[in-house]
Amino acid sequence: MIRIKQMCFGLACLSAEDVISMADSTITIEDIEGELCKIDRIRDILVRRESELRYMMDDIQLCREITRLKTELQQLVSTPDDDKSKADREREEELLQQVNKLVETRDFLVDDVEFERLREREEDREMAVFLQSKFPKTLAAKGASQDQNVASKSQQTAPFSKTGLTLLKDCCGFTCSIM
Repeated sequence: MIRIKQMCFGLACLSAEDVISMADSTITIEDIEGELCKIDRIRDILVRRESELRYMMDDIQLCREITRLKTELQQLVSTPDDDKSKADREREEELLQQVNKLVETRDFLVDDVEFERLREREEDREMAVFLQSKFPKTLAAKGASQDQNVASKSQQTAPFSKTGLTLLKDCCGFTCSIM
């Protein structure tokens, strides 16, 4: 029988003893449940990362649109008041309202990201308690800590694991037009 020495999923690697084969006669229901919990945990981490990436894409699009509108507004503002037509003044007001609306949308996005981060932290705590109660000797010592390390690494490297002002500052670099 050929055994896989290590399987990597980008976020977590499974060693040979973590891989359960149907050919193993020593497999127990607890082993299967433990493996299913590990797979669910990896899936949850991937779903979270997908969500972070979607938030990041929304943020980038908002930053680009705000930058575009502010550039157009800057051109209108640089025109002396005496040379502005009524249409120019109306367009200036319209641009200000659009920028304000986009900034409010972005603020909502930042708040939503923070809420998701707190919800995920609570889910992690609940999962750790569940795993500890369900698999006190196997997963608690080995798999749960590895899953928590993987989850915390994912959160540390993701820009959306940061909070409020840091997130705004880092949205599209230190030269973000919003700041």
